[in-house]
Amino acid sequence: MFRKVIRGLILGACFACASAGAADTYPSRPIRIVAPSTPGDAPDTIARLIAERLSSSLGQQVFVENHPGAGGVVGSDIVAKAPPDGYTLIIGNAGSHGINAAVYSKLPYDIQRDFAPVCQIAIAPNIMVVNPELPAANVQQFIAYAKARPGMMNYASGGNGSSAHMSMELFKSMAGVDLLHVPYKGSSPALTDVIAGQVSVMIVNMPPAVPLVKAGKLKALAVTTRNRSPLLPEVPTVAESGLPGYETVAWFGILAPAATPRDIVNRLSTEIAKIARSPAMRERLTSLGAEAVGSTPEEFAAVIARDIAKWTPLAKTVGIKVD
Repeated sequence: MFRKVIRGLILGACFACASAGAADTYPSRPIRIVAPSTPGDAPDTIARLIAERLSSSLGQQVFVENHPGAGGVVGSDIVAKAPPDGYTLIIGNAGSHGINAAVYSKLPYDIQRDFAPVCQIAIAPNIMVVNPELPAANVQQFIAYAKARPGMMNYASGGNGSSAHMSMELFKSMAGVDLLHVPYKGSSPALTDVIAGQVSVMIVNMPPAVPLVKAGKLKALAVTTRNRSPLLPEVPTVAESGLPGYETVAWFGILAPAATPRDIVNRLSTEIAKIARSPAMRERLTSLGAEAVGSTPEEFAAVIARDIAKWTPLAKTVGIKVD
């Protein structure tokens, strides 16, 4: 009996040492970050900025794979079911890991149970943009134009359940306008059709829209946050444009499969937070209309919980169900 106990203690110690050794060697091969969006969308853009710098800090290649579709469900499902070893991550956003919990009655995973928040990278306003030829210079003129054409105008989004979708549904509810939703597989193809005049309007993350606004290809009517964006200070908020109380915020962060070892999550969180808060990254994010965060896993988990709590009652009130 005594020998069995000793043998068990030795085996346990060996296992612990092996586990610690494995953790110490992480990462020993390339890491992929799944972007649940099309190339050029805000999650994709920010993921690639992080991947480039994380490759240097970890000494291993970090690459981005695009898996768009269903408002982020396609990419999220891949990561939720991936081995929890730190080699498959996802750049989640307010749509994929907040709003989807409110608008889907059935998901192939549980947003809070099946993911381990690692680090919130950035937050950003959404921005309301229209084709420059649309005869509306501000939100009030747009509302009047839409009310004169009930059911005749449409709006684009990066997919059902995306932050663009819910932001516009909140706008519709508060403004009393009737607009038809046209979902796309990502914001880039949606913006292309707004520029072409195929779709009337879109509320979209700032990173992919700002260059198009500055180039005159899109007209910005308002930002969705409580305060104006320093990047486009001349563009008013929706709230100050006649819809007081209106506010939506986009966010972006890295998550891993739920059972990923805590020491790996902590290492990734430390490295990503350091990158997000670096002067160079702050400057780059600011140029895209985003604000660096660099949170702890616990802080990021609280953001996700608050978003789900915010959007769930709105989805019920407005009657939005994707499936």
